[in-house]
Amino acid sequence: MTHARNPLRLEGVNPTGPDASRSAGKISHAIGFDDAPFDRTWRGDVRMFGTVYAHSTLHAVLSGQVRRDGRNSTDELTRLVGQTRHLHLIFLQGIALAGFNVVDIHRLHIQTGLPVLVVARRKPDLKKIRAALLEHVPAGARKWKLIEQAGDMEACGPVFVQRAGLSLGDARGALQTFTRTGTVPEPLRTAHLIASGVTRGHSAGQRV
Repeated sequence: MTHARNPLRLEGVNPTGPDASRSAGKISHAIGFDDAPFDRTWRGDVRMFGTVYAHSTLHAVLSGQVRRDGRNSTDELTRLVGQTRHLHLIFLQGIALAGFNVVDIHRLHIQTGLPVLVVARRKPDLKKIRAALLEHVPAGARKWKLIEQAGDMEACGPVFVQRAGLSLGDARGALQTFTRTGTVPEPLRTAHLIASGVTRGHSAGQRV
């Protein structure tokens, strides 16, 4: 497997280890990812978008593709993160993209050298998710194991989070740094709007 070059290494900064914590005061550049809407019957690739922010300023937009209910989300995220520099944090809007293409957040953290913060407005129904994975999704048991390994979602201000490579306190600080409107940090809010606008032709009426 070919891993993307860690942009922090280019600046002479060692990546954080799996259990390391980056000081919240240093988290000023982040990227957030969200997938595009798709029809329930769709079984191909689904576009996803990433937005890069320095504090409250949008610096870049990236796009890639992941397979509906597939297994390539972690490597595709790694590839996209490797295309930009100066990042301190990866935001994800939920732990899965394109249905049940579940992200291995700990492997993503190791491959990129960046902390990963999964954000959700409400705590998911894990019993319902487990049943859907085991009964209807190919390789569902493996995907469920990744969700278990990510750990329980923790309350963090008005949202719930899963994390790899940063403490709960640092996660709270990062959310405060990047949240300007509502409860979702700007990298995720903007990625969601772009994904909807590009796919549907508009993002009106979208809850962000």
